[in-house]
Amino acid sequence: MTTGTGPALEWQPPGPAGALETVRRARAWLSRAAEPGSVVFWAFVEQAGPVDAVRILRAGRAPEAVQALVGARASQDASLADLRRAERCGARLVVPEDDEWPAAALHALTVAVGGEPASPKEMGDRTQAPVPPVALWVRGPGNLAEVVDRSVALVGARASTAYGEHVAGDLAHRLGERGWTVVSGGAYGIDAAAHRGALAAGAPTVAVLACGVDRVYPTGNGALLERIAQDGLVVSEWPPGAAPHRHRFLVRNRLIAALTRGTVVVEAAARSGARATARRAARLGRPVMAVPGPVTSAMSVGCHELVRDRELGAVLVSSAAHVIEEVGRLGDDLAPTPERATELRDDLSDVARRVLDACPVRRGVTPERLAAVAGCGVVEVLQVLPALEIAGLVQWTGSGWRLAPPSVGADRDDEGPDVLGAEGG
Repeated sequence: MTTGTGPALEWQPPGPAGALETVRRARAWLSRAAEPGSVVFWAFVEQAGPVDAVRILRAGRAPEAVQALVGARASQDASLADLRRAERCGARLVVPEDDEWPAAALHALTVAVGGEPASPKEMGDRTQAPVPPVALWVRGPGNLAEVVDRSVALVGARASTAYGEHVAGDLAHRLGERGWTVVSGGAYGIDAAAHRGALAAGAPTVAVLACGVDRVYPTGNGALLERIAQDGLVVSEWPPGAAPHRHRFLVRNRLIAALTRGTVVVEAAARSGARATARRAARLGRPVMAVPGPVTSAMSVGCHELVRDRELGAVLVSSAAHVIEEVGRLGDDLAPTPERATELRDDLSDVARRVLDACPVRRGVTPERLAAVAGCGVVEVLQVLPALEIAGLVQWTGSGWRLAPPSVGADRDDEGPDVLGAEGG
């Protein structure tokens, strides 16, 4: 890492391309200078512009609240080292000035941050503020804006159950098959299952990390993260080498919510980061979905509470079709109505059902007896019996009518009680 107090950002190659690279280097410096998520810092960069913001901060002339966020980092400049380190691992810094910047997706953060209090003293916790990133470090071949254009966040518990991992993998696989990108956090459990499901479908997946894109965290997901970097994208607000500090996961959650069209919580405990991501998605006006689980499972408590929260408006989903119905095109991506088994009884009239229920199982009885038990006229019985016989539901024994045996009326789900016998007839 290089440090110093000199005017490092005076370096600028000639031409328009050089101007863009100066901006890129400035944003690289800013990504290390202050922790993401600060409304005050983001607003200062937006107002001053990235290059001037760096010069003001390095000179110690920024507003007190902004300068305090940078602290001792103001005298350090690792921007070139960070850019070169990113290049060595196949990563790049994507900035708002690039065509690759996911402006459409992140616009929700820009709108939301406008509703934050203007006074630093009145602002909420940095880990929960809906603040746009100043830049994004991206590792992978895909175009960030294009990859996240049709994307869904699948998040959940690290200590997941076999049920949760199966559901996450299946949802991700089916979403991938239908052209949707799955975005998650690269963690153990539900995140990993979601990434693997998408990769198995040959679809891109995005892992949003709370550390540098060159770091393997968690270490057990090293091979998975490498695969994601090859076939999808690994994204982070923090520069290469940044450690996965605990507070950074909370800040990271807003990006997962913002980059996607909706968030699905597959499994979550009563207190979890996945629920926090869902609440950030709701705040950004994005659909929130939850997968139900066993009521006895501690890992499904969070999902059930999301559905019960009327203000949040979470929707219960159990398939990729349900998810796409929530995030897809209005009227075009509707989930199909589940098919249900049909029976011959379904199309019978009320009289026909009553006559059928009146038929005994073993012995045949007269139409007059059926009329008495069914509570209708003999003529009505005589009108429906031929149709019931053609349907294979009743049969003539030579002396009366009874229910057809299972081999004949195979569509019946049970033989039913011997009604006449039960009534003493």
